[in-house]
Amino acid sequence: MLFKNIIDALNLDIAANSTVWVVCGSMVLGYGAARIGATLFSELLNAVFASVGQRAVRKVARETFEHLLNLDLKFHLSRQTGGLTRAIDRGTKGITFILQAVIFRIVPTALEISLVCGILSYKFGWDFAAITVTTMAAYTWFTVRTTSWRTRFRREANQADNKAATVAVDSLINYEAVKHFNNEKYEISQYDKHLSAYEKASVKISTSLAYLNSGQNIIFSSALTAMMFLAAQGVINGTMTVGDLVMVNQLVFQLSLPLNFLGTIYREMRQSLLDMEVLFNLTKQNPPPKDAPHAKPFDFRGGSIRFENVNFGYHPDRPIFRNLSFTVPAGKRVAIVGPSGCGKSTVFRLLFRFYEPSSGRIFIDDQEIHSVTIQSLRKVIGVVPQDTPLFHADIMHNVRYGRLDASDEEVMEVARKARVHETVASLPEGYGTQVGERGLMISGGEKQRLAIARVLLKDPPILFFDEATSALDAHTENEIIRNIDSTLLDKQRTSIFIAHRLRTISDSDLIIVLKEGQVVEQGTHEQLLRQGGLYYRMWAEQASDAFVEEAEDTEVPP
Repeated sequence: MLFKNIIDALNLDIAANSTVWVVCGSMVLGYGAARIGATLFSELLNAVFASVGQRAVRKVARETFEHLLNLDLKFHLSRQTGGLTRAIDRGTKGITFILQAVIFRIVPTALEISLVCGILSYKFGWDFAAITVTTMAAYTWFTVRTTSWRTRFRREANQADNKAATVAVDSLINYEAVKHFNNEKYEISQYDKHLSAYEKASVKISTSLAYLNSGQNIIFSSALTAMMFLAAQGVINGTMTVGDLVMVNQLVFQLSLPLNFLGTIYREMRQSLLDMEVLFNLTKQNPPPKDAPHAKPFDFRGGSIRFENVNFGYHPDRPIFRNLSFTVPAGKRVAIVGPSGCGKSTVFRLLFRFYEPSSGRIFIDDQEIHSVTIQSLRKVIGVVPQDTPLFHADIMHNVRYGRLDASDEEVMEVARKARVHETVASLPEGYGTQVGERGLMISGGEKQRLAIARVLLKDPPILFFDEATSALDAHTENEIIRNIDSTLLDKQRTSIFIAHRLRTISDSDLIIVLKEGQVVEQGTHEQLLRQGGLYYRMWAEQASDAFVEEAEDTEVPP
């Protein structure tokens, strides 16, 4: 409107000192000030949104990460890390856009369109407003319909992108396996297959975008031409000034920005909602295990463990436990042995509430584990797993992870008990040595000893060793077991050992023998040997294998 007045004021014979020039000059200054003000307010809008939007993204991302960490083991064993991280990244970005679009784009755009239509109707009549409204309707219909058609291309691109990321991450995580079997070409071809699908979907996205932009421009340009024709006719008829014609042009172009935003916003909102759908489905479709309504903190009274008629299977058609019942006395050293696949490691997973049994009950100190809080239950149980998980950090952090407030001296002390201190001290960077992602830069035996040190630092009253020394030589294994035994004597602890090598658990207070998800024998080493059952046969087989290995290693004199 200021620009219209400037044009009308200049449409006269004026001199440098005339009043008209003063008025015109004032309006030029006002026009410049208005444009500067519009820019400043626009940037102020972005500055305000930066705080609001990023706070919301941080909140959702943190809650999603917290939810993922609280999910049960079943989800994490079946997840695909590459696709999952990509979905979370896109979902949080989608939240940013939705907030920005709804709060700072859609509402101001609706206000702006209403104001333009009102000004055109008031100043120039209903025919200008009718063209504007018709243009809005046609533009919106075309944009919504075309964008809906294009959405499937974006979905296809997302799926291909997730698959490509999953293949890439899996291949890099299992880098050694790829090298062992010379399968680099296969992994590259799998990755390229998904990249090819992504390429095709992206080409469709680009070509359909060209169609969308062309259609939008045709609709808008047709409306602009019609309105300029009407304005020019008004100038010729004397009902409108040249400034009015310029004002109509400026108002229509003023609408071009929010109209372009309409297309972009609708398209991106659809995309953002798709991305957010994946993110929020993670929380809706995978509820984490929760405490019972009246769960109480666990009250440790010695550490006795009792399984009563427990039934469980990872798959409904393949049961692991069938009415499993046994008791682990408080403060005793107990071993669980049996053939592969009999469910030895599953005992711990149920005890730690990674999984829930389909029926039966599990007690610790006569407290059913489902009646106590998960946090307090897991606090009293320490585990050294068969496959040792290590963070991509230094050795000091990986051991201190057992108790984050431990001092360096306490970390070194448990490292000595785990027979790994001398090895770490001999490294160039000592405890500052990086172990690599998943601990790939250190040996399997060193990883197991670090895991033992970590659980000793946690110092729980119930200890669970799942093949904790399987990667060690016999001498180191015996040293560590002696250190563990001396640590167990420091406090009254309940310790459970799962082992294939029976000689490492032969001095246990109680040995429980599992077969096909049931207890078939239990007793001390001598009692089980006298029974002549499954344990006796396993012991005899391992003893004969050890004798053969020893004979092969013995040098025969000439």
